[in-house]
Amino acid sequence: MSDVTQMLKRLEHASGLAPAGYALAFHIRYTTPTFLLQAYPKAWTTYYSLHALVMADPTVSWGFSNDGSCRWSDLTDDPSRVMQRAAQHGLNYGIVCALETDGSRSFGSFARADREFTQDEIDELSEVLSELHDATKSVEDLSPEAIEALRGMSINYAKG
Repeated sequence: MSDVTQMLKRLEHASGLAPAGYALAFHIRYTTPTFLLQAYPKAWTTYYSLHALVMADPTVSWGFSNDGSCRWSDLTDDPSRVMQRAAQHGLNYGIVCALETDGSRSFGSFARADREFTQDEIDELSEVLSELHDATKSVEDLSPEAIEALRGMSINYAKG
């Protein structure tokens, strides 16, 4: 199975567990990820960008500062009401997962409209993030096909 097929399979699994969407930032250097994949509804990604919410997003702050996972409902420091705004777009429940290996940080935020994530789902999504972090750690080791597929999905992979 090619690296592209394997990565797409893992992203499809994430979509099944997080039906309201996700955003994944891989190998962040300073504040810029090597790959940024977004599968949130287009209305939310447009609103988020238009209002420059990345600087106020508590999931982003948490992802830069922690390893592991955290439910959105546990992120209480949100003066810009990013989580409330997300809920207005159907992203009612979510988690953020983050990890750092060999000085390279990746994190992802995953959402549902209907209920909190179970611990088993959180563990699975953390594993997906970890596997994709490892698969994308060295751009030089990725096939040209994999790089093109990931770049094609970067930013504009939003649903709807």
